Amino acid sequence: METQSILIVDDDSGVVGYISELLKGEYRIKIATSGAKALKIASNDQPPDLILLDIMMPEMSGYEVCEQLKSDSRTRGIPVIFLTGRSSADDERKGLELGAIDYITKPISPPVLLARVKTHLRLKEASEFLQRENELLEEKVKQRTQQLAVLQDTTMIAMGSLAETRDNETGNHIRRTQHYIKALALSLTDNPRFSDVLTPDYIDLLYKSAPLHDIGKVGVPDSILLKPARLDPTEFETMKQHTILGRNAIAAAERIIESQEAGDFLALAKAIAFSHQEWWDGSGYPEGLSGDDIPLSARLMAVADVYDALISRRIYKEPLPHEEAVAIISNERGTHFDPDIVDAFLAVCDEFKAIAHSFSDSATEAQ
Repeated sequence: METQSILIVDDDSGVVGYISELLKGEYRIKIATSGAKALKIASNDQPPDLILLDIMMPEMSGYEVCEQLKSDSRTRGIPVIFLTGRSSADDERKGLELGAIDYITKPISPPVLLARVKTHLRLKEASEFLQRENELLEEKVKQRTQQLAVLQDTTMIAMGSLAETRDNETGNHIRRTQHYIKALALSLTDNPRFSDVLTPDYIDLLYKSAPLHDIGKVGVPDSILLKPARLDPTEFETMKQHTILGRNAIAAAERIIESQEAGDFLALAKAIAFSHQEWWDGSGYPEGLSGDDIPLSARLMAVADVYDALISRRIYKEPLPHEEAVAIISNERGTHFDPDIVDAFLAVCDEFKAIAHSFSDSATEAQ
């Protein structure tokens, strides 16, 4: 695989030299000391994979450079991370509105820089994979229904597996949760609260998009994701970012794929990835949503995901028997989980147990 390239844009040669030294062992480095030169390098036949862009530069500011990059189809997809001594919310909002994906404040912290670059390059790879797959499907599949089916299945397998390979303790987790959430949704179709939403088409999309719920874990450092113990508060704050990273990766795919049907699928996947850690009582993350403000798809995944986590072995805990997992979910009715969804889970919990056995691995027990 070809070494990825980073374009550093800064008129301060000291900053350029410092960043180059930090990154040159792992990436190919390109340098621009002005906005005009940066635009020329970015639009050539071998554009950089990511741009580190200073805001305060003479002649053309980083904001202007970013705006031109995002208005050009040749450079629109290149991730831009601003380097700045500014830290106000207005400055950050302006940069993000122009299309930047992140901010790194000066003085630059080497661990922060390396982690952010690695994370956003991984997300870019995932987005580009989806784009390549979509282009291939456009060539081969002539009928819209066939195109959608292959696109969704390919996306689910590729993106779900991308997350799964980073966390080999979970084994068949994404497959089990896919079947759990379908069983749960089917059991709620007669409930007046959900009957209008839980149509066969919606449940089919739910089933296909569910494996992407933890795709954001590709951006979590291995030292945290694979830690053989419970996370400390700082590490947990980093882990919580997987919901945002997952949402952003799927949003990138949405911008690429111009299809209403595919858009519906990805919108559902995005809602699950972003909100499946929210709690019914508002004490979850990332937004502290509560009640019906939490998307239904995410509320369903919350039950499926927690059940599987409880019955699965982790490097820091032993698996719980099925009955204990059911009791815990029941006890969190109205706090962690939507009460009606817990009631539906209790009605089909034996089916959950059967699914766990059907897709069991060495890390799962459902006794």
